[in-house]
Amino acid sequence: MPDDLELDVRSIPKPQRHPRIFAAYDELDAGQAFVLVNDHEPRHLREEFERELPGAFDWESLGEGADGAWRVRIRRTTRTPLPRALADTSDLTDPRPGRGGSVWQLTPAARDLDANVILLPAGDAIDAHDGPDLDVLLHVLDGGGTLGTETGSIPLTPGALVWLPRRSRRRIDAGPEGLRYLSVHRRKPALSIRVGAPG
Repeated sequence: MPDDLELDVRSIPKPQRHPRIFAAYDELDAGQAFVLVNDHEPRHLREEFERELPGAFDWESLGEGADGAWRVRIRRTTRTPLPRALADTSDLTDPRPGRGGSVWQLTPAARDLDANVILLPAGDAIDAHDGPDLDVLLHVLDGGGTLGTETGSIPLTPGALVWLPRRSRRRIDAGPEGLRYLSVHRRKPALSIRVGAPG
């Protein structure tokens, strides 16, 4: 895509604009750019670029033209999104005393992994269930507890790295100090609704 090519999204329905713009960005090689033409200043789009691709693009506002359209030159500066620090797990605690659950999630839209930091208060549990159809890796950050399996239990202590094979039966019980762990697995496929044939 040459540097001076314009991407005019004014006639595209608003829900389809950002995906179309990111698709155009994905087609660029490092160093290439396009000029976005929009019917308003794309502040939310810039926020999304900063969230999804920090350090991997240049954003040059060309302002509002005589035709009332806003133009922005977006240049890709790296071949891929940049590695980045996402969080300090020692700071990830639930602000609601006595309540647990996910206190951090991996959020970039373009990713192959899902990851969460889970906090279980003292004595809380995740009931026995069959896991998803994908492998899960748990890293215990602090606290303690046990992982129940079909035949016994595994102690969960700080630093423990535990593999949960796909579909394996598991139960997680937090100990007296609670339990906080990082869970990582391949991203689950997006759910889709299929319409069957009539009749």
